[in-house]
Amino acid sequence: MPTNLVLQHLKKHGQLLDTDISTATKLPIEQVRLSIAELSGLGEISQCSVTKFRDGKPVAGIQCRISGYYPPAAPGRKPSK
Repeated sequence: MPTNLVLQHLKKHGQLLDTDISTATKLPIEQVRLSIAELSGLGEISQCSVTKFRDGKPVAGIQCRISGYYPPAAPGRKPSK
């Protein structure tokens, strides 16, 4: 069940950190990380480790998104070839 909840949240909101998913879904961070590992193993999502700095202190996390998802092209003129 938590794995489906994490997957649905990513489909709805796009690329997110594990801490953001945990806060939004009200699941413990450990459960979110287990779900991310399972979904990554199945090939449903892509994940990478990131380090952000908050108030000068490093905070390690996992950033993930749906596999094969590319954001839509920006509107406007396209460069000529």
